[in-house]
Amino acid sequence: MRKILELLGTALLVVGCVGVIRELTGGWFAFLGVTRVVVEHLPVLRRDFPLFAHALLAVAGCGVLIAAGRRVRA
Repeated sequence: MRKILELLGTALLVVGCVGVIRELTGGWFAFLGVTRVVVEHLPVLRRDFPLFAHALLAVAGCGVLIAAGRRVRA
């Protein structure tokens, strides 16, 4: 379970950070466009605020990684 949480947290963190970089550069890095696909297909994260949505994904990734680190093995 811990490895799954680490994988999910890392994926969220990477997509969020890459999305923030893409939005701050005005879409200058075309190969980073896959992050926009993630934001557009989630109904909670609309296209109106893509920078905020990517920052939210990065923060959620950090939270999942912290939770994975604190998980105690039974």
